[in-house]
Amino acid sequence: MATTTSVCMLSHVANLLGEDLDLLEAIVSNDDNLTCGNIVSVQVDQETYQTALTDDGIGELRDMLRAARRL
Repeated sequence: MATTTSVCMLSHVANLLGEDLDLLEAIVSNDDNLTCGNIVSVQVDQETYQTALTDDGIGELRDMLRAARRL
């Protein structure tokens, strides 16, 4: 397994993929949808955490959305 050196906040991933943020939040809220370790919680202040994805997580999410649209 490669070492993760960066993550992207889910809001940025939504912009990258041209997807609705609420849809992506619903998908990643279930940890079983992506490989373990690809969904990360980032602490942005003392009480607030935001969801981020690794590069592999973004790729998995992109593939999942493409496959779902083919059905």
